[in-house]
Amino acid sequence: MTDPSARAVLALSDFRSYLGTRFLSTLALQMVSVAVGWQVYDLTGDPLHLGMVGLVQFVPALLSALPAGHVADRFDRRRVLLVCLMLETVSLGALLALSLMTAPPLEALLAVLAVMGATRAFIQPASQSLVPHLVPTELFPRAVAWTSSAFQTAVIAGPALGGFLYVFGVTTVYATAATMMALAALAVSRLKVRLVVHAITEPGLTGLLAGIRYVWTRKDILGAVSLDLFAVLLGGATALLPIFARDILHVGPMGLGLLRSAPAVGAALMALWLAHHPLERQAGARMFLAVGVFGLATVAFGLSSSFWLSLGALTVLGGADMISVVVRQTLVQARTPDEMRGRVSAVNFVFIGASNELGEFESGVTAALFGTVPAVVIGGLGTLAVAALWAWKFPTLRKVDRLT
Repeated sequence: MTDPSARAVLALSDFRSYLGTRFLSTLALQMVSVAVGWQVYDLTGDPLHLGMVGLVQFVPALLSALPAGHVADRFDRRRVLLVCLMLETVSLGALLALSLMTAPPLEALLAVLAVMGATRAFIQPASQSLVPHLVPTELFPRAVAWTSSAFQTAVIAGPALGGFLYVFGVTTVYATAATMMALAALAVSRLKVRLVVHAITEPGLTGLLAGIRYVWTRKDILGAVSLDLFAVLLGGATALLPIFARDILHVGPMGLGLLRSAPAVGAALMALWLAHHPLERQAGARMFLAVGVFGLATVAFGLSSSFWLSLGALTVLGGADMISVVVRQTLVQARTPDEMRGRVSAVNFVFIGASNELGEFESGVTAALFGTVPAVVIGGLGTLAVAALWAWKFPTLRKVDRLT
């Protein structure tokens, strides 16, 4: 069978609309992440509060994840996604209103972030479980790569744009982000795909926990999502970047935007490569190798006192992480029945959220206890240990050859 063209996916109008939604919503949230981090650190000067920014988003997301997966499998995923994007737009408007105050209360800022965290818990399963309906089966791995590419391009541009706009005031960032989120909702409203709304046969708690049971019985999927959880939980240094930018590298908010963008530069380049050259063989082994590179790059970043070396380390880190992302997302979606995709995607979201938001809290606590640089170096070494342990504990995942 001839390998389909990488551009064939982009010929599908529904998939292009979906890419627009993915890009704009991610761009908005990445801009906000830079603005919130700098704003909170400016208000408090305490790295522990940077960790709180991650925690207040993770806990509501964790509590909402299983109901969100149930909703994604029970109702029209387009409508769920549209409502959530509209709610995110309103939340960004609330951040804008608070920031117009002379001294915005930290508690109110954190409360809005908590709402946004819970909303994203509903966005992720509805969004991810929608993709298999937008493209033919044989194009799905490429669709995952293109989706990841759009996401990472937004992650590149978002922090840099957020850092630039922050020069004109935090309110400029929030107003621009709210506009982009509204445009993302408009793109969702243009989707024409026909969806099957599944009747959930398992009542109550049994239905909510079905996704967990499915992941637990599929050791390849369990290994992939848990590897990402613990590797990024330990190796993530994102929450500490405001400290590196201001106190170690001395590059200011624009430098912070570039540091936040650097991992996405590597990830986007890798995603584009994978869109044209998908992993044909030894996908599992390559994923473990990539996680090891992620850990080494984290250690290099932590030890660096050069802005350009730090950018390089973060770029390598992002490229390595993208290999893991594509393998994991393809496994989760391609090997899960459609009537289960929402709930399984919700479980995947819990793992991703734990690795990101809870990882930010862990980084803040570790930095408060041991110092910023030791916290990052210890985390990178922990990632290397996790990669070695998971390669031993999940041989099925390590031996995954083809993703389709």
